[in-house]
Amino acid sequence: MAVVSALAFLPGTAAAQPDAPSAPAVPAAQAAQADGSAMSYVVNVRKGHGDRTAKYVKKAIVKAGGEVVIAYDQIGVIVVHSSDPDFAKKIRGVKGVQSAGATRTAPLSAQTSDDIDAARPLSAKEAKAAAGTAADGQDELEPLQWDLPAIKADQAHKESLGSPKVTVGVLDSGVDDTHPDIAPNFDRNASASCLGGVPTQKDDAWRPVAKESDHGMHVAGTIAAAKNGTGITGVAPGVKVASLKVAEPATGLYYTEAVVCGFVWAAEHGVDVTNSSYYTDPWLFNCRTDDDQRALVDAVGRASRYAERKGAVNVAAAGNAKTDLAQDEIIDKSSPNDTTPVERTIKTADCFDLPSQLPGVVTVSSTGAKGLKSSFSNYGKGVIDIAAPGGDSTAFQKPQPPATSGLILSTLPGGKFGYKAGTSMASPHAAGVAALIKSAHPKASAARVKALLYQQADATACTDPYDIDGDGKVDAVCEGGRNKNGFYGVGMIDALDAVRK
Repeated sequence: MAVVSALAFLPGTAAAQPDAPSAPAVPAAQAAQADGSAMSYVVNVRKGHGDRTAKYVKKAIVKAGGEVVIAYDQIGVIVVHSSDPDFAKKIRGVKGVQSAGATRTAPLSAQTSDDIDAARPLSAKEAKAAAGTAADGQDELEPLQWDLPAIKADQAHKESLGSPKVTVGVLDSGVDDTHPDIAPNFDRNASASCLGGVPTQKDDAWRPVAKESDHGMHVAGTIAAAKNGTGITGVAPGVKVASLKVAEPATGLYYTEAVVCGFVWAAEHGVDVTNSSYYTDPWLFNCRTDDDQRALVDAVGRASRYAERKGAVNVAAAGNAKTDLAQDEIIDKSSPNDTTPVERTIKTADCFDLPSQLPGVVTVSSTGAKGLKSSFSNYGKGVIDIAAPGGDSTAFQKPQPPATSGLILSTLPGGKFGYKAGTSMASPHAAGVAALIKSAHPKASAARVKALLYQQADATACTDPYDIDGDGKVDAVCEGGRNKNGFYGVGMIDALDAVRK
């Protein structure tokens, strides 16, 4: 459940864990402090009050029973641990505090294993068959990558592979920089682990550990796997990729403090594009009407805006619940996903998927090998900005030979390759194209790169009727015109235009 935006529910493919049964939610503080365990919080200092206010708030945090873990003074966000069940209530009443809330509903000492299913690995037979069909200039497995010609990346690569001066930051689980397709393009200086909200580069902390999700590794390969004659080819195989580890290895959960750290680190280490193929746990939607969740919206929003002000284009996955995100109300049965979920009805005017629905973030929907919205992809007029290949069930959208799977092939830890599908796979395609645009326009601002990304997209009309499984029933309704609609936003990303225009 940690990554509804990460893996799609497809026949015969890996999927996120099924929803737990609904039950009354236990307040975060009560769940944590029942045994005296500490909770993690973010405290957001009011803007425009300077260093004196921040210092005052930090003293108040200690007085209220909290311990400052790290303070991101540049955006006014403080990460705090406290075992006091009344900490949030106390600190919200302090002058200079805009919002404060628990980042999780499980205590820091109570994390348990909830690993994500692994990708379907590429078989030796498939690899051998693909290598036999590779044309001159293609990497061995590129014939299996139907997604590259779908966005004209194969044509774009004849003119440009992207610039090594451009870096894409992967906010995700760890990236194995020893992989032959990642090593040539890896940016160590811009990489770090942000677990717990504190950045560290010690002992290559950005790498995946045993039993950790391979999700971030798959994303990284889609963006920038090297064009080196072997393996696969990334969308922008000449740019750099950095690992910003924000997913807990044992649980696969992406908590606010780590996400904030990831965006701030990216902002201050020259990252040009960020990719977020997840939603910020434990809430599928964070509602500003809730004191805790409002603090999470504030904190992640401040961090993502800071990264954009520093020049980064932030790209994020729309999610895989095949939900119309533009409707007024949505039933959420999966939150909180670190303890026991409880069914709730959220109002979309007040509640947001973080970071994909934050202002300025490029929200990406997924398409399959036939160019149709993927069966699992979220959608919504005014919510989806652009579309990109994320794969689909091969039974629904079968690619042209020599490709055999409707899923997306990319890198896995340990020098391996495998298939996944989801809007998590679509988002890095868009991030890769943004990196190609930045390569062609090195002085362009984040706003300019986004404008070009949208201008160059291939307009895609609504699929009407949309009956993806062919059972005679409409599976989703697309609203809007050819140039802007709920399924495809402004259209399909275009890698060729990215290097030419």
